[in-house]
Amino acid sequence: MGNRGRLIAPGGLRDELAGVADDAPATGEPLAELAARYGLRPSSARPGLVSYLTKVWQRRHFIFAYATARNVSMYTEARLGQLWQVLTPLLNSAVYYLVFGVLFKANRGISNYTAFLVTGVFIFAFTERSIVTGSTVMRANMTLIRALHFPRACLPFAYVLVEFQQLLLSMLVLFAIVLGTGEPLTWYWLLLVPTLVLQATFNVGAALIMARVGAGAQDISQLVPFLLRVWRYFCGVMYSIASLPAELPEWAKNVLSFNPAAVYISLTRYAIMATYRADAPGAQPYNAARCALFNAKKIPSLQAYCHPEITVSELWLAGIGWAIVTLVAGVLYFWQAETRYGRG
Repeated sequence: MGNRGRLIAPGGLRDELAGVADDAPATGEPLAELAARYGLRPSSARPGLVSYLTKVWQRRHFIFAYATARNVSMYTEARLGQLWQVLTPLLNSAVYYLVFGVLFKANRGISNYTAFLVTGVFIFAFTERSIVTGSTVMRANMTLIRALHFPRACLPFAYVLVEFQQLLLSMLVLFAIVLGTGEPLTWYWLLLVPTLVLQATFNVGAALIMARVGAGAQDISQLVPFLLRVWRYFCGVMYSIASLPAELPEWAKNVLSFNPAAVYISLTRYAIMATYRADAPGAQPYNAARCALFNAKKIPSLQAYCHPEITVSELWLAGIGWAIVTLVAGVLYFWQAETRYGRG
């Protein structure tokens, strides 16, 4: 048919093509200039960083919708459904309470060990699941990656958002446990908002890093859960780092206290646990005798009379620093390999 929607008579198609040929560029024009004139670029070319981030932001509605749909469908085949988001950390807390609180007496020096332990388990689980899912996100969504054109960073963002939505649901149970164990509801609880935002920012950066690593080496996804289990034992989930034996070198305690998971766990405990704030080192004027008695007897209230090795302001600076550095590193590291995802 012709341009006017009517059938072309014999020879008409040749006339149409001749008209198009008159508008075609000269055969000797370089392909690079031809592509530039029509705004074309190689499909494998990596976009600029600013342009890439702009495209990710433009697809924020896709990220939210994808995360919400995945969150809803995750437990559809389980009879208890979304309750597993809460039951899993609760069961872990019960096991840790039996092993560390009862058998190994890790509750020494802690006034409210139940709230202390559950808070640590729930907060660490947020980072743990974000990293685990981030390490498998590219391979798990290879069909989607090959079918649609979109910034691949949307996937790690979406998966961290899934974990964040699950954390918010878990927080309802966490709040009930904390309040039920005698902790009061105070204005300090508002500090939970920036704490979770900083942790989520850190998790996005870590997920972006692990997404690229996991896309290139499938065995990484098998190793990551093991490394995270080891990490759990070094960030004060089940015990108080400040209550560790005085013989432990100060630099070792600082390494444990300033690792990112420990920082966000401590800030969360500081926000929602009045007993944690009251017993923190430095909460009372220094008293050498009472501090020595705490180191010997591990009486929680006496810990407040010891010198603080790490202040709350230092924890906030560490939390902000970890979030910014990890996010920037994750974005740059992932963006450099954007055009590799989905090949093969």
